[in-house]
Amino acid sequence: MDLTAWIDERGGIVHRQTLLDAGVSPRALRTEIANGAAARVRRYWVATPAAPPVLVIAAAHTAQISCITAARHFGWWIPPDADARIHLRVPPHAQTPLSEDREIVTHWSRALVPTSRTALVASIYDALEHVAECLPREHALVIWESGIRALRLSAEEIRRVAWRTPRARELAAIITGLMDSGLETNFATRLAPWGLAIRAQVVIAGNAVDALVGDRLVVQIDGFAHHSSSADRTRDLAHDRELIARGYTVLRFSYVEVLYRWEQVERAIARAIAQGCHLAA
Repeated sequence: MDLTAWIDERGGIVHRQTLLDAGVSPRALRTEIANGAAARVRRYWVATPAAPPVLVIAAAHTAQISCITAARHFGWWIPPDADARIHLRVPPHAQTPLSEDREIVTHWSRALVPTSRTALVASIYDALEHVAECLPREHALVIWESGIRALRLSAEEIRRVAWRTPRARELAAIITGLMDSGLETNFATRLAPWGLAIRAQVVIAGNAVDALVGDRLVVQIDGFAHHSSSADRTRDLAHDRELIARGYTVLRFSYVEVLYRWEQVERAIARAIAQGCHLAA
C-alpha cells in the first residue's frame, strides 16, 4: 500500500486508529513518519503535506472546524469581507488546551447532530447554528442561503430542525432557498427594510430573473465570474430586451456595485420605484 497516497485520498489527514483498522502496521506508520512522508499531529492523527491546514489545526486542538471555517471548507459562498479567523467547536466540558492565538475562535457547544469521534469537521447543522450566532446577520443569512442551496435542502426542512438559539430560528424562518448566489441574498437583505415584495428566481420569458421587485421591476446581478464568454453576454442582453418588450423595467448591476457601491444601487432602485416601475400596468 502507498500509505501517503492512501491518506491523501481521505483528505490528507486521518486518525491513527483508522490506519490501524485498515491494516497498516505500527511499524509501517513509524517508517512513513520517519521518512518525512507524513507527520504526526498531536498523538492520534497522521497528516501528509496535502492536508488542509485548518484540519491540521483542528486535530492539534482536539476540535472540529465549524462556523464560517466549515462553510469555507464545504465550498459555500462567503462574503469577501467576512471573518477570516479559524473557528473551532469543542464540547462544553472538554479539557482541551486551546491556543491563545487571536486568529482562532472557539465555540464551546454540545453537538446539535452527532458525528464520528474522529470527525474533524462539525455537522452542517452545527456549522449553520454557529454561523447564526457568531457572524453579522447579513453575512450569516448569505451563508445560510448558500449552504442550503449547495446541499439542495428545502427551506421547509431547515425550519423543522430543532435549532437551539433564537438567531438560528430567526434565520430558518426567513430563508427561501431560492437565492442563486450570495449577491442575490445581499441584495434582498439590504432592500428588505423598504417593505417591498421581492421574489427570487422568477421565470419570465423563458428564463429566471435574479429578483422581481413588485410586479414589473426586474433586477439582474452579474456575479464576479459571470459572463465569461460573449455568448453568455449575448444571451443575457437578448433576455433583457424581451423583458422590456413585455413591459418590464430591467436594472442590471455588477458584483462590485452590489458589494462595494451599494449607495449607487439603492439610488437606482429608488428612482425606479419613484416612477412606479415596480407596479403592474
